[in-house]
Amino acid sequence: MLELKGIYKWVNTGNNRIFLLKDVDLSVKPGEFISIMGPSGSGKSTLLNVIGMLDTFDQGEYNFLHESVHQLKVKQRSALYKQYIGFVFQAYHLIDELTVYENIETPLIYQNIKTSERKALVADVLDRFQIVGKKDLFPTQLSGGQQQLVGIARALIAKPKLLLADEPTGNLNSKQGEEIMSLFRELNREGMTIIQVTHSEKNAAYGSRIINLLDGMVAQ
Repeated sequence: MLELKGIYKWVNTGNNRIFLLKDVDLSVKPGEFISIMGPSGSGKSTLLNVIGMLDTFDQGEYNFLHESVHQLKVKQRSALYKQYIGFVFQAYHLIDELTVYENIETPLIYQNIKTSERKALVADVLDRFQIVGKKDLFPTQLSGGQQQLVGIARALIAKPKLLLADEPTGNLNSKQGEEIMSLFRELNREGMTIIQVTHSEKNAAYGSRIINLLDGMVAQ
């Protein structure tokens, strides 16, 4: 499904070059469930953002569904992302001016899905996440855990081929966290490819493979 070859990402400060990612090779097959682990500052979120095409890199090759991402223009990358990738952010990234309902609906509008079908899909997801009663509220009226659930619902609504999740249960209580991880496992069994960043050994164990990062490199 995707392959990273010799990926480097760095920032220059004065005469120093600080590497955020260093010679990362990664191959992900369709249907895998991968957990990325490592200490804070090891490059986990950076790697996820590169895979999700939200962040560029300085050197290397990235192929996604037979497309050479490193050769695409920004607009083409964005179109690819919107069509195939769902992203659960650690900091929610909900749109404050939109209601819960409208936030969840947004990815479907990008995909030009008909209004009637959008309504049915959003209703289904609101029900699945037990947030029907919150649909007309704005993100600022929600608790952190509720915002996280809305973020996860939005990422899943368009049934992406690839789900990327950055600490997906970080703001949830343990019961909610377990429910989300069980949902991820169920979606994975249905064929969705999932890559999650996590500090939790327990959450990592839901995956079929663990990748450890250290100082921007894949630890062997």
